[in-house]
Amino acid sequence: MAAHEVLDERVDGLDGIILVSHDHDLRVAFVPGAGVVGHSLTHRGEELLGQRGGLAAYGERGSTFGIPLLHPWANRLAGMTYSRGGRRVDLDPRRSPVHLDPNGLPIHGIVAAYPHWRVVGRTPGNGSASVAARLDFGAHEELMAAFPFPHELHVQAQLADATLTVATIVLPTGDVAVPISFGWHPYLRLPDVPRSEWRVELPVLRRALLDERGLPTGETEPVAIEPGLLGDRSYDDHFVELERPAVFALEGGGRRIELELGEGYPFVQVYAPSPGRDQEPYICFEPMTAPVNALVSGEALVSVPPGGSFRAEFSVRVRAAG
Repeated sequence: MAAHEVLDERVDGLDGIILVSHDHDLRVAFVPGAGVVGHSLTHRGEELLGQRGGLAAYGERGSTFGIPLLHPWANRLAGMTYSRGGRRVDLDPRRSPVHLDPNGLPIHGIVAAYPHWRVVGRTPGNGSASVAARLDFGAHEELMAAFPFPHELHVQAQLADATLTVATIVLPTGDVAVPISFGWHPYLRLPDVPRSEWRVELPVLRRALLDERGLPTGETEPVAIEPGLLGDRSYDDHFVELERPAVFALEGGGRRIELELGEGYPFVQVYAPSPGRDQEPYICFEPMTAPVNALVSGEALVSVPPGGSFRAEFSVRVRAAG
């Protein structure tokens, strides 16, 4: 048997693809036709991703779970209007798949469970298993109404031994530069380990101060968080300066999960809701290409010119602790 394999599956009536690392008893599964969401990551048969409402809730109302892509903005915006590249955009949930947070702010972009992705490659062998998917963003009127910057969006996922690497690539296809503000939202968990006994490592140096709506105030503060037990602590924090390499870790029950931010991800949101708020405990280390609300504020926002490209990459490693 080969060390790696690519398998097909059906998930809630949709085609899925499983990447397998046999030597490490690791399997990661994506559903390209549901926004190329990573819906499962199992190690020794145990699920390591928070499922919340699962694929059904993700498709029905954009309720995130697993490893979802947040594009063209991660986290939330300050309002329903923004201006970039000489274009004013008025977000309208009647025209685009815009989702709102409890304060009525647009959150997590517009590609949740989006069906028009196409698989453009799959490779078992050469020491890894991989899949690549493509979305022609500019070909869809409902997407362009909320983000009028035509581009192709590519996601490449590769499982090599015990490491999953996810690369996201933006290729402008029009005559206007494309603002870059996307991210991902991995929900990580340790099965059969009490949340209070989860050990976490957060290599962060500076935090943005947020208002009551979760938006940056423009002020920041230095921060140092020693590795240790999560206990009853909660997080919904936006970090704007990180140690390098930026390796976030969750450990317990003899297992260690590491999420490393590679090129293109200078920012991170850490989200671990208070115990009791959700039936299923989880912690999220969310790679972000731009700060929260960057499409509105312009803070640290970069754009890719026509003919250019942008690539961002993060990885998840699973191994025995110690």
